[in-house]
Amino acid sequence: MDKAMYPPSDPGIAARRRQLAPGPLAAFKAFSDSVFVDGALPAKTKQLIAVAVAHVTQCPYCIRGHTAAALKSGATGEEIMEAIWVAAEMRAGAAYAHSALALDTMAGTSSPNPNPDEAPDAHGH
Repeated sequence: MDKAMYPPSDPGIAARRRQLAPGPLAAFKAFSDSVFVDGALPAKTKQLIAVAVAHVTQCPYCIRGHTAAALKSGATGEEIMEAIWVAAEMRAGAAYAHSALALDTMAGTSSPNPNPDEAPDAHGH
């Protein structure tokens, strides 16, 4: 697993993480390693997906780590930028799609809570 994908830390913090939860840390590293190997999708494609997802989740460590891993897997700058644009479109598309909730509310055709069976949120909605 590429160390660049994890938040930078001094050796003391890394040791403390291992000390406090060695099993989950080892399991997560093994899981991550298994996810990013060539399979039905090549490792490069998986890293490009990870770059896009990292931009949607807005994790700076993931952006840096998966961009570096994508380059190491043979991705070009153009491929990485296209993946980022896909992420931008998906995020913008979600905002556009969810405008239907605002339009329904403005028209008075829906309850303020889009999931009336769920408990209200912290704002009483």
